Amino acid sequence: MILAIDGTEVVGYVASALVVLALTMRSIVRLRILSLCGSITFFIYGTLIESIPIMITNGCIAAINLWYLRREFLVRMSDRQDIGASQIRSDSPFLLDFIEYHADDIHRFQPAFTMPTDTDVMSLVLTRDGLPAGLLVGRRIGDTLRIDLDYVMREHRDSRLGQWLFGPGAEVFRTAGLTCLRADATTDDHDRYLQRVGFERTVGNDSHFELTL
Repeated sequence: MILAIDGTEVVGYVASALVVLALTMRSIVRLRILSLCGSITFFIYGTLIESIPIMITNGCIAAINLWYLRREFLVRMSDRQDIGASQIRSDSPFLLDFIEYHADDIHRFQPAFTMPTDTDVMSLVLTRDGLPAGLLVGRRIGDTLRIDLDYVMREHRDSRLGQWLFGPGAEVFRTAGLTCLRADATTDDHDRYLQRVGFERTVGNDSHFELTL
């Protein structure tokens, strides 16, 4: 028996698929965008079947998603008051627990990372809306910081924490007396990321990336 599916049902199935897909997103921004698309599609579906409750519910959901996406856009255009970076001791239990909990995700991006045991280690907790969102760990060599770890949690990678930290937020490094940041790309994704946030590749046998503050 072949089931006939009309165009209205197709719209309903597409809307349902978008909502389910949105719930699988770790990135908050992507979740909002897919949820917006799903609610708009459900609104169209509600219109086609003349269901006022579906139209009202999904109209409200679309408005809520637009509000938060607008807020995210405005924050990106501002001086990022919702983002911060605070120094933390390299032997802090919170820092070590954070690294252990996110170890698998960290090693997907920077597979060679191990927590440095040098005496002059600088560690920063990156925050979004007052909550931990990432971590930067490096070793000081004079006025240069050699970065061992630059990590942002998946759900905050659309927040452009790296662009902020190495741009307007770089004052945290200058305050610590640093004039140069150095990093080694361990994967192709890491290579592209470093170039995107302003690092430049050096020329020579010891090729690495540097950012002058």
